[in-house]
Amino acid sequence: MTGILILASKSASRRAMLEGAGVAHECVPANVDERGLEAAMDGAEPAEIAQALAAAKAAAVSEAHSGRWVLGSDSLVEVEGRRFDKPETREQAAEHLRFFSGKPMRLHSAAALARDGAIDWVEPSLATLHMRDLSDDFIAHYLDTEWPAVSHCVGVFRIEALGVQLFERIIGEHFTVLGMPLLPVLGALRERGIIPR
Repeated sequence: MTGILILASKSASRRAMLEGAGVAHECVPANVDERGLEAAMDGAEPAEIAQALAAAKAAAVSEAHSGRWVLGSDSLVEVEGRRFDKPETREQAAEHLRFFSGKPMRLHSAAALARDGAIDWVEPSLATLHMRDLSDDFIAHYLDTEWPAVSHCVGVFRIEALGVQLFERIIGEHFTVLGMPLLPVLGALRERGIIPR
């Protein structure tokens, strides 16, 4: 198994992206204090924080798996200059959606590769999702259908499910919206001989 990429995540969408692209991998979720790292980077740009989180996850898992390549990834949502984490409760999810309603959402995704605890590559990506005006009735219906699945999703949506109905326009790579800049990741994997050129 020494040649198999490790994905430092339990994200179903990131796993599905790699599987769909034919990248053999195993998942080893990272044990990283994300909120602590964010607090330590107070004042930093969201893109920088997303990259730091992706790198921290990759480095942490790679330290325990000598010689293995580890892929870390993270996403942050920013609306009107305010960062949002995953909702902790259904009520908080509804509050987030009411705040997002009618506004552009900036989704910062990043990926990083590490080996033996050292970061070898980091790539940021940005998508802008324009949320339509949401009625309270729609928000209630949406959460009746999607909760608790979206409790694991920054931005309270799965674009591959009912979450697509939240938006009227999306600018950026589809893979970024799914949670990882897949095309640059594949390029980096090819450059390192992890997948065939």
